Amino acid sequence: MNRIKIAIQKSGRLAEKSLSLLERSGLSFARSKDKLFWYGRNLPVDLLLVRDDDIPRLLLEGVCQLGIVGENVALEKLLESRQRKPEAKLEPLLKLEFGDCRLMLAIPEEQEFAGVDMLQGKRLATSYPYLTRQYLDRHGVDADIVTLSGAVEIAPSLGTAEAIVDLVSTGTTLRANHLKAVDGVLESQAALYRSPQQLSEDNEQLLDKLLTRIRGVQLAAETKYVMLHAPRDRLDKIAEILPGAESPTILSLEGQPDRVAVHAVCTEQVFWGHLEALKAAGASAVLVLPVEKMLV
Repeated sequence: MNRIKIAIQKSGRLAEKSLSLLERSGLSFARSKDKLFWYGRNLPVDLLLVRDDDIPRLLLEGVCQLGIVGENVALEKLLESRQRKPEAKLEPLLKLEFGDCRLMLAIPEEQEFAGVDMLQGKRLATSYPYLTRQYLDRHGVDADIVTLSGAVEIAPSLGTAEAIVDLVSTGTTLRANHLKAVDGVLESQAALYRSPQQLSEDNEQLLDKLLTRIRGVQLAAETKYVMLHAPRDRLDKIAEILPGAESPTILSLEGQPDRVAVHAVCTEQVFWGHLEALKAAGASAVLVLPVEKMLV
């Protein structure tokens, strides 16, 4: 069996959560001193720690088989690669539910946004020229794109561009530069991508195992194990209140024929309102416990 290599960001907003996800999926690594290559100890799965911009390229070139990277970076680099190789492709396997961000069109705050058509003939500054061009083409707008590697938000005040396309989280940076976000270009989060290269049958099975584990980690993060006592005649009402519980386990309580213990796996968020509703329905001794691992 050939070893599978997974590329993740070595530092930055996705690095810690990417590594945590893999470790919670049961992967263990021998960490190297240079921190660029970590050898898989319990499975033939190794880790490459690189710049996020390099991850799509490493996937496209077959240097690694899997990569965790923001959709914004993956799509931008894929569009760039297609300028040279139109057949270039990356296969998204899973959205990973962290690293959310938005690529937005922003204009000076004193301007009224009259639609994307107002950008015709204007200059847009961005670090994402290919996604920006795709956005403009989608709206049938011809505008000049000014590519900047950083500090995109200062371009309008410098007279470099009339608008920008940039990542927005809280909007604080835009407001500090007297800009406002007016239209969405891309909603993005971290995702697991696969290289287009073909894997051996053994490695396909290993990949299936990894995907099953990662899905289990994702599901466990949203899942709670709820235990409570309830009157037997209120079971239907109790079951209706439990969020995302399909078939609660019902156990008799010794010496209390009219009451039972209810154990349920809730695959939706359990809020205080649920607990208060359970108590109002007659439940007592309500416990909510986290689920560490889950295999479905």
